[in-house]
Amino acid sequence: MELAPTGHWVGDDICVSFESWTRQRKIVSIGTNAGAEPLPFQGWHHFKEAFAPEVVARAVRESERPVTRCLDPFGGSGTTALACQFLGVAPTTIEVNPYLADLIEAKLTAYDADDLVADLGRIVRAVGTLRADMSRFAHMPVTFIESSATERWIYDRAVARRIAIHLEAIECLARPHHRRLFKILLGGMLIAVSNVVVNGKGRRYRKGWMNRRTAPAKVDALFRQRCQSAITEIHAHRHRRHRGHTLLRGDCLQQLDQVDAADLAVFSPPYPNSFDYTDVYNVELWMLGYLDGSASNQSLRHATLCSHVQIKREFKPAPAGSLRLTRALNRLRRERDALWSSWIPDMVGHYFYDMHQLLTKLSRTLSTQGEVWAVVGDSRYAGVQIPVARVLADYAPALGFCVKSITPFRSMRVSAQQGGQQQLDESLIVLQKLD
Repeated sequence: MELAPTGHWVGDDICVSFESWTRQRKIVSIGTNAGAEPLPFQGWHHFKEAFAPEVVARAVRESERPVTRCLDPFGGSGTTALACQFLGVAPTTIEVNPYLADLIEAKLTAYDADDLVADLGRIVRAVGTLRADMSRFAHMPVTFIESSATERWIYDRAVARRIAIHLEAIECLARPHHRRLFKILLGGMLIAVSNVVVNGKGRRYRKGWMNRRTAPAKVDALFRQRCQSAITEIHAHRHRRHRGHTLLRGDCLQQLDQVDAADLAVFSPPYPNSFDYTDVYNVELWMLGYLDGSASNQSLRHATLCSHVQIKREFKPAPAGSLRLTRALNRLRRERDALWSSWIPDMVGHYFYDMHQLLTKLSRTLSTQGEVWAVVGDSRYAGVQIPVARVLADYAPALGFCVKSITPFRSMRVSAQQGGQQQLDESLIVLQKLD
């Protein structure tokens, strides 16, 4: 039995390797997929700033300790976990956002393509016969669905009706993992059939949206197209070197207590840029039923890492151990009147409280010589720089880590709220657990 150049034989099947999945593409930067050739599964939901899976392959390859188990406490788009399956590494992923958690699990789950095709046929047939139950959207903010109560809305009523029918058809399927997959594929197209566009800082209405309405038939056609493409990808990449996964849902600082051990952690936490990343997925969370009212929305916001000031909370003080952070926070407090939110110094302090907690738990979880590979981003307020990687490096020795490297690899433009124009570093920090 001959081994293919980019695969590994398992019985009568050939496993799809990492190199086969990525097609050995060239990437511009290790920290972002921007400008890189898109890979299978990445089109299920567009993530502008997801880091490249090549980071995971490099971390596994360069680790001084053989990697059999890898942890990502901020699952996001599932990059780390999916890359691990192709690399033959057992992935454990934590994700607080329920829509993203379902997206990750949909990517990692094994399917029979013929069964998926059959269930897609069932959905298409049901869509032609079902009537929309619009009461499923009754709990949502008034600006979501066209009505006389508002001058602007995210969905024309006819389009929302087609979305509701698709959801009802999906909910009729017998297999739970099929229901999850098809709901996620529907979620990945919700912005495309809406009156808004979404970027890394929230959403805005399309130019001239009132005069360029989306045809309800577009919902049907786009859904079938996306499902057919996804089933093709699933079938082509069904034999991965590792076929299992562990997904933990909820606050990573709580869920990390459930993780027994890992040889490596690869992740990118939210950046302390005062933006709540929950807002990026606000449309999917409401339309797909993950949120059922303002209370669940607030609960999700409170469960995320403290990187934003969108909600009032009891801020924890920054832990001691970083003189550079102490100086930055003192400067921020002196500039409090010049800040667009007076909570920003408290948010930044609490952000590093959370990150200190994270590193403390990772130190307990990682094996000796296990490594942390974290893609982090700086922030700046009123001219005060928050050097995230350097602050984490300050904390590392007391938490049982040595700093192997800090590599700036990309500059980000400062948001208008942070002053605009100036550039911020995005860096890869690598820590290794000591004996």
